[in-house]
Amino acid sequence: MYSAQGMLRFRTKAAICSAVLIGLGQLYNRQYIKGLLFMLIGQLLFWNYYPIASKAITGLITLGDTPTRIIGGKIVQGDHSIFLLINGLIALVIILLFLGFYTLNIVDARKNGGLRDEGGRISGIVESFRKARFRQLPYLLLLPAAAFALFVTVVPLVFNVLIAFTNYSAPAHIPDRALVDWIGFRVFADLFTQEAWRSTFLGISAWNIVWAVASTGTTFFGGLLLALMINHPGIRFKRFWRTVFILPWAVPQFIAILVFRVLLNGSFGPINDMLAKLGIAPVQWLSDPAMAKVTIILVNLWFSTPFLMALMSGVLTTLPRDLYEAAEVDGASGRHKFWSITMPLVLAATAPILIMQFAFNFNNFNLIYLLTDGQPNNPDYYYAGSTDILISWIFKMTLNQSQFNMASAVSILMFLFIAAFSIWNYRRMKSTREEDLV
Repeated sequence: MYSAQGMLRFRTKAAICSAVLIGLGQLYNRQYIKGLLFMLIGQLLFWNYYPIASKAITGLITLGDTPTRIIGGKIVQGDHSIFLLINGLIALVIILLFLGFYTLNIVDARKNGGLRDEGGRISGIVESFRKARFRQLPYLLLLPAAAFALFVTVVPLVFNVLIAFTNYSAPAHIPDRALVDWIGFRVFADLFTQEAWRSTFLGISAWNIVWAVASTGTTFFGGLLLALMINHPGIRFKRFWRTVFILPWAVPQFIAILVFRVLLNGSFGPINDMLAKLGIAPVQWLSDPAMAKVTIILVNLWFSTPFLMALMSGVLTTLPRDLYEAAEVDGASGRHKFWSITMPLVLAATAPILIMQFAFNFNNFNLIYLLTDGQPNNPDYYYAGSTDILISWIFKMTLNQSQFNMASAVSILMFLFIAAFSIWNYRRMKSTREEDLV
């Protein structure tokens, strides 16, 4: 029997040794090959990357000290703040990975030290690799994908967030002729305190929410209406009608939007030309602010309804017929059956799709940009038009106006809103609550 103090002896000493020097705990546990491998990898990573990491982290903190200058007619290259920010982020990720390796080294030493405390046998290097082959193989296979996601997805997202806390914007702070500085939450404060920014942000946000709700609601009920009509027992040639109504979804959206832009042109569009021949005054489909917003919703109805129709048709065919038969026995009318049976069951089945549709429509850049380009102009807005939504406003601020820090701040607020909305709705769904109870 081992005393409580003896039970911790090898475990604690091995962990302390590995904390002091990577691989030393493994050597203490008499795992000489593993210890030397850990030590060699740790030393190579530390001493080779330490100078680079130190310089990169310093650049991340300061964002540079010397801008590019012209001295004696020659360009003297200075610091590029954005490159320093990116290099610092990459260095920070590599440091975190090294800390993970350091922690793994301590955990491994402590685990094998615990085996010595319990009188067990410690595996050799060959046996350790054999066990890892079966136990850790899934994690090893996931490592390349995780590393790819880390550097291609996570690092750019963090970079976008950090830009919101700098003064990276035209005309005074565009590298490399000028340096970029950390300014904290000043960009967010300007967004809500300066009248031009605040009125633009609130106006576009209000329209963005109205657009997302209206486009999602119209396509949902439009798809449901078409599905109910096609699945009605009295309708013949159901396959033909499904094919006809699904065709708009089969046409590439990029091409279809440009076609609609020509059709709805206020000056030479075929639709206004036809209205004029009928004695009806031309409609300013895309040049009047209110009409342009209605037009966008109608065009989106054309594109998105076929998908919802196909989805609703599949849902309607799975609804239990005995509920409708019982309702008919009780004397329920068609309207009561629709609102009491059809709608609740359809909503329960399509709730996740509706949330995804709302999030997609909230950020539906293609339709806004290709159909109206945010037009018509709005003199009260800063770098935006009357039909711009937040994502198209961000596009204009970055590519046209170089207001990178403000665009980043708006994108962060967009993400927080969409994430909160999606999480709140997913938590309220019946299927999610049932999963939580299991």
